[in-house]
Amino acid sequence: MDALTAALPPGAGLAWLLAAALAGGLARGFSGFGAALIFVPLAAVAVGPHRAAPLMMLVEVIALASLTWPAWRIADRREVGVLTLGAALGFPAGAALLRAGEPTVLRWAIALTILALLLLLASGWRFRGRPTRPLTVGIGVAGGVLGGIAMVSGPPVMAYLLGREMPAREVRAAFTLYLGAGTVLAALSYAALGLLGGALLGPFLVAAPAYGAGIWLGARLFGLASEVAFRRACYAMIALAALLSLPAWDGVLR
Repeated sequence: MDALTAALPPGAGLAWLLAAALAGGLARGFSGFGAALIFVPLAAVAVGPHRAAPLMMLVEVIALASLTWPAWRIADRREVGVLTLGAALGFPAGAALLRAGEPTVLRWAIALTILALLLLLASGWRFRGRPTRPLTVGIGVAGGVLGGIAMVSGPPVMAYLLGREMPAREVRAAFTLYLGAGTVLAALSYAALGLLGGALLGPFLVAAPAYGAGIWLGARLFGLASEVAFRRACYAMIALAALLSLPAWDGVLR
């Protein structure tokens, strides 16, 4: 018990961790995306960037466990397999960058990368070209690198899938299946580099219930807002999380 307590962030850090988990879960339940974009930069303030991304992977297993099998029956498994092949190449590189990076530099890089990905999502840009096998692998690699660094492999893949001639339910299923595969790749990459350890247990036991509560609340709020409103709300939460996580605020907010 003493070891678990010692692994928890002290003081305001614990509040940051709880806020990160609750807000990330809220976005996950509300819109189906954005959890890592919110959780990782905020949790990095509390536990550091080297533990924030592996912690996100652990809490996300809870959500993916119930979503992956239904997606398996609907998704274009061949295309998801090609994306996953690319991600398998990208995740180890991203995880290696995470392990080797200096914490403050990583926090700046994660926050600024998330703001750039937010602009990609909010701009409405979609891939409109002709899909090819090398291109699909390349998209998977890009998602894998971003996933290895900060568990944010989704935006480039979603922008690619939304530009395809596919029914919405198949796009959602393919994306869910890809995220499930990405979680497995993240676990393997983080474990191989020693980024999964007992120090994560205490933060996980605190973050997991808050994340689950956020998913529950977000799912119930979903029916109360229009599609435009909930997307704007998620974009605002992502932007606020990234901006608040910048190291420039450490002397004020911590």
